[in-house]
Amino acid sequence: MAAVTAWKDGAAPIRTIVLGATGSIGQSLADIIERNPERFDVVALVANRNAVALADMARRLKARTAVLADETLYHELGELLLGSGISVSAGEAAVLEAVEREADLVVGAIVGAAGLKPTMAAIKPGRRIALANKECLVCAGDLFMARIRETGAELLPVDSEHNAIFQVFETDKADQVEKILLTASGGPFRTWSREEMASVTPDQALRHPNWDMGARITIDSATLMNKGFEVIEASHLFPVTHAQLGVLVHPQSAVHGLVQYKDGSLLAQLGSPDMRTPIAHCLAYPRRMEVPVQRLDLAALGTLTFEAPDLNRFPALGLALEAMKAGGGAPAALNAADEIAVEAFLSGTIAFPDIPAAIEAVLERLDAEAGLSASLKVEDVLALDLEARKRTQEWINARRH
Repeated sequence: MAAVTAWKDGAAPIRTIVLGATGSIGQSLADIIERNPERFDVVALVANRNAVALADMARRLKARTAVLADETLYHELGELLLGSGISVSAGEAAVLEAVEREADLVVGAIVGAAGLKPTMAAIKPGRRIALANKECLVCAGDLFMARIRETGAELLPVDSEHNAIFQVFETDKADQVEKILLTASGGPFRTWSREEMASVTPDQALRHPNWDMGARITIDSATLMNKGFEVIEASHLFPVTHAQLGVLVHPQSAVHGLVQYKDGSLLAQLGSPDMRTPIAHCLAYPRRMEVPVQRLDLAALGTLTFEAPDLNRFPALGLALEAMKAGGGAPAALNAADEIAVEAFLSGTIAFPDIPAAIEAVLERLDAEAGLSASLKVEDVLALDLEARKRTQEWINARRH
């Protein structure tokens, strides 16, 4: 894989494109760039439909262009940036055009399957891809990694757990790795019984004990589905077998990932639960940059605890592990069904335990009808994504009657 030159004092600014600029990752990224303006030349900021937030960020970061995926908001964005000198565009074609601009670094942080096409298109020789979009690896991991290998682009994981593993995974000693362990906080219901979780409200599920994240990922953390997605991602990011991937529940969220080696060594990456740390690691790699995050005080923390995940109380994790083993379109269908089920829960349409129940029913039905283990092209992934969403909504509608 071609290495991208790290920024050094006096070097030209890193030409940067941000996909998903107004989301939680994008906002954390913006904080880092704003503190280090001499290090970054923001070529383009891309968001879905939050024109106000995008315009504000574009002005603060002195971006060259701002792009919204929703073309109906083109005029609103233009008015907000009138007189700024920042060019404006909107629509799917504009998003894809943005990633064609000359850049050294592309941050892929668009949430959902909508991020698949633009992030894939952003993979080009000589570029660094800082990946925060789960769907690229969950739904199309084989295709995405093949594209990375073909172009020689450099892929760095932004997600805190994968970034942690990346920091302690000795690539030149991959054959000596025994196991990768991803940690999960356990979410707000770590100690709840299945009976107690039956009456969980969206407000309760959105109160993550450690992390401040978007709504869907917070609910996925509460069901442990997010950890399942991360295991699927890890199976593509690191040269290990499915059997070498494991999950540990670690409520303090101080240890973000561990790698067990054949000699018995267990290497771990620790830090405060602040996404600016892994983001900064990707921006400056292989160097380090100063970030004003709270330093982890182990003496004040006092205790680190670990426990095995309970697949009986949290069946979503088990569904994800099964989808990983099945391969093909199973992870894509899993992701799509989960997104619709989470939306239904947040709207009060279904109960918390119905989220994994809906996903399981849809996976079983799709597999019985057409099989989910076949290899897919990008177009197939997107078609399966739509079909799984449709089937999940049908299951939800039937549940209501």
